[in-house]
Parts: sequence; C-alpha cells; structure tokens
Amino acid sequence: MSPHNRSRWNPGLILGLALLALIVAIAALAPLLFTTPANALGPRLAPPSPEHWLGTDAAGHDVLLRSLVATRLTLLLTAGATAIAVITGIILGTGVWLVRPWAREIFLRVIDAMVAFPGLLLALVVAAVLGAGGSSALIAIGLSGIPYFARLTANLAAKISQQEYVSTARLLGVSHSRIATRHMLPNMAEPLLVLAASTFAATLTAISALSFVGLGVQSPAYDWGKLLNEALPSLLANRPYQMAGPAALIVVTGLAAVLIGDGLAGAANPRAHHTPSKTRPHPTTPDQTPPPSDEHLADIRDLWIHSGDTPLVKGITFTIRHGEILGIVGESGSGKTLTAMALAQLLPDGLTPTATRMSISDLDLRRPAPPTAMTDAISLIYQDPGSTFNPALRMGTQLTEVLRTHKRLGTRAATQRVLDALRTVHMSRPEHRLKQHPHELSGGMRQRAMIATALTVQPRLIIADEPTTALDVTVQAEILRELKRVNNEYNASIMFISHDIGVVRALCDRVIVMYHGEIVEQIAARDLTVESAQHPYTRALLHATPDIDGPAGEKPTPQPAQEHTHG
Repeated sequence: MSPHNRSRWNPGLILGLALLALIVAIAALAPLLFTTPANALGPRLAPPSPEHWLGTDAAGHDVLLRSLVATRLTLLLTAGATAIAVITGIILGTGVWLVRPWAREIFLRVIDAMVAFPGLLLALVVAAVLGAGGSSALIAIGLSGIPYFARLTANLAAKISQQEYVSTARLLGVSHSRIATRHMLPNMAEPLLVLAASTFAATLTAISALSFVGLGVQSPAYDWGKLLNEALPSLLANRPYQMAGPAALIVVTGLAAVLIGDGLAGAANPRAHHTPSKTRPHPTTPDQTPPPSDEHLADIRDLWIHSGDTPLVKGITFTIRHGEILGIVGESGSGKTLTAMALAQLLPDGLTPTATRMSISDLDLRRPAPPTAMTDAISLIYQDPGSTFNPALRMGTQLTEVLRTHKRLGTRAATQRVLDALRTVHMSRPEHRLKQHPHELSGGMRQRAMIATALTVQPRLIIADEPTTALDVTVQAEILRELKRVNNEYNASIMFISHDIGVVRALCDRVIVMYHGEIVEQIAARDLTVESAQHPYTRALLHATPDIDGPAGEKPTPQPAQEHTHG
C-alpha cells in the first residue's frame, strides 16, 4: 500500500470499521443461526449462567440470543430512516442555493420553522398518525431528521455557493445538478460525512426509543428498543443484566458510526494528506441609444449597481477600445470590482445592475448571454487565487474544462494548450502541476495558473482584478510583461484593476479613477501625475503613492475629494 493510501487509514476509521463489521456480521448471521433457540422457552427470569450468559426474560427467552437476532431488524430500520433524512436533507439544503433568491428565502424560512419544531415530538406525532409498527417508526424518524440535516447542509452550501469557481461554473452554463454534484457536494463531503454518521447514531437511539415506548416494532417481531421495554420490569426488580445485551449493542453501534464518520471525513479531505509546497434611475430604452463606434470593443453607459435602495455604482460611463489596456484605480470600496463583475455577469446575489448600454462588440451584457459567447468575450483573472479553484478537483481537470466544454477540444489538445500557457507564465514543472490539487500550489503558483487559464481561450477582453497582488515583485514584473505581450500579439483588450498607480501608469494606455461608485476622472496613463491630474481625489491618490526618487520630506496628507464629477 502506498504512503498516500496509508495516510487515509487513521486509527479511528480502522476501529470504527472493525466494530461495524462485527455488528454487520452479527446482523447477517445471528438470525440464521439463533432464531430457533432465541424463541425457545426455558426457565423464566433465570440469572446469568453458562447456558444463558445474560439470563432469561419473563417468558423464558435467552436474552443474549434475542439481542443478537434483533440486530438485523434494528440496523435495517436505522439505515432506512437515516437514508431518508440524509438524502432528502442534502437535496433540499444544496438545492436551496441553486434557485432564485426569492424562492431561496421562502425555502430557508420553511426549513427554519420545521427545525424549531422538536424532532422527537414530530416523530411521535407521525408514528401516532401512521400507527404503531416498524415501518411507521422508520418513516417517522426519517421525516423528523430531514429539517435538521437540510438546515446544516444549507449552512455549508451557503459559503461554497458564493465561491468564484461556482460563479464561473454558472457563467459557463453548467447545469444546477452538475454544479451540485461536481462543485458543491465534494467540498462539503468532510462535514457531511460526520453529520451523516451523527445522524445514524441519533436515529438508532430514536428508533429504539419509539420501540421502547410501544410505537415501534410490535410482537412477535423485536428490535433492541422492544427488548429494553421487555426488560424494564427486571431493571426495577434489581436485575439490570437483562438490559445489558441490547444496551451494549446500541452503544457499540453508535460508537462505530461516529468513529467511521470522523475517519472518513479525514480521508475525504485532500489537505490532510499533503504538505503544501484569501431611487433608481430609469435608463432610456436601447433603441434611443446610438450604436457604439467601431473602434470600441466595450461600451458601458449609465451603469448603476444597487444593493436594495443603496447605489454602489452611480451611473458611470466609459468605453474600452480594441487593443487598449484600460486601468481602473481607486481606494477599496470605490466600485472597481463591482464594475468588472457587472460586465462578467457575476455580481453577487442581491446586487442589481441597470444600464443604458453594456456591451462587448455586439454582445448585450444586460441580459443573460450564452456561455460560449461569454467565454469568447471575457476572461477573468480574479484577485484571490485561494478561492478561484475547486479544492476537491485536480488542477488539470479545472484548467482544461473551458477548452474541452466550450472550445470542443479533445483532452490531449486541451492539455497541451494549457501546458503551453503554463510555460508562458513560467510555471515550474507544469506537467506535474496538472496532477496536483490547488492546496499543493503556493499562492503565486495558483495565480499564475489562473492567468494561464485566461490566456488559453484568447478572449476579446481580459478583466484582471489585481492579478499580481499575491506575487513577489519579480514575478509581478514577469506577469505584467506577459499581459502586455498578450495585448500586443492578440490585440486583446485588458481591463486592469489595481491599487498600484505606478504599475497602472507603466502598463495601461488610459486610466479611470473611481471614488464612492463614481468616475471622477479619465486620463491618459502618461498624464497620471500630480501636475496633470485635474480632480482633487486623483491628486490625493498620487500624493499617497510613495516616490523613492523624489525629494525627502513629508508629502501632503491626502484628503477625500468633496466634489464628484464624471470624467
């Protein structure tokens, strides 16, 4: 066995599997071997002896043999009820984050209301309505566990549904079912396994409790809960040994479930096996707006982005020419990234864009665009390389997905193109990197991989949202040179968002300065100096930029601009 495989077999998992194997063996063999002697009548209420290790019950049945025979029915009822709760809960909890926001709110409130109702009380009500019996107990306990598991799954899915790799999958037109099974569930596997194991243990207790109070399995059948019920008079008569058999089996089975859940959770986490090497305006109708100039690739006019009634981006207008590198600067919260995400149709839920025009060539971005059209039009280089890639998938699968799905390239051709792109951005050992998980790459390497992905599809517009933030200065220079090369060779336009005014001045052709959701100035990059800038906020930004070549001494403290004008 390889070291990688050995690392998955932790002591807790081994012990849990051993205990479960013992219980399953008992469930499989005991009814075949001991049903007849377990139903035979002997001396009543006999104490433990070599013939009857745990004594006999009030009817003269061997307590130990009946406990062993009851294992099969108890496990089947527990497994069935757990499956109902877990499968239905996962479907509801995951699906609620794939529907429209208004439907999501309704479903979440319904789940919250159901969770507020005590599960065991719900099970008692359902069991009473359906009538006493094993099948009724199974359905009752299964239904009572659904809200709890759905709520936990929804909490886990909430964060994952907002990750950039899920947003990208939506942009590419991946179906909801595939997003759930490929991107969301694998990244929830670790906690879901623990929760499923805990649910199994809790279900075992609940099934036994229903039988104990007379709403579960009925005579002549018996499970562990019914055996505990039959032994209750013996406990009151100071004969606790008659409860030892079913009670011990319940404890051992529950412990096995918890140990297996913890062990599988560790095995499902790839990070555990490796050491790695963050009042609205009403726009005019589109027909009243003149068409964009042929020299413009992107044309954005009167773009507003609202969160409820609060405007975050306030009626900005700008264009991007073919082959132009447009820089966007401004402090955090000025609306730079929101503007870029509006173009990519990847705004978070709750934010609403409106615009007179928002287009790339003849592609109207105000309405949902076909995935292939968006792939040809825009590539994204995200700011945070840590949340860009799906941690459950290997790099090769993710880097080639767009080429295989939307460019219709075969696996070999797509892999070769990705390898070429990785070499272009100076990724070390690119063939090996394709076999690794994202956590095995450093932040800078993940950023290079993301840039390489953007380059492979040769889009018309590359949106680079602070693409060199995670890189050291040497690598920053290499990446910036690569972006410039792509711009020159492929005539790709680039929207470059950055806080580094020095980089923007050196790389870009033209610069937009944003403040509080507005464009306060548009200026040629070569004129981005204190002497040439017209707006006070632009000059304040430039004053705040360190200048190692300037004279020593304090610079004026930047003050927020009080006037806002559209450049």
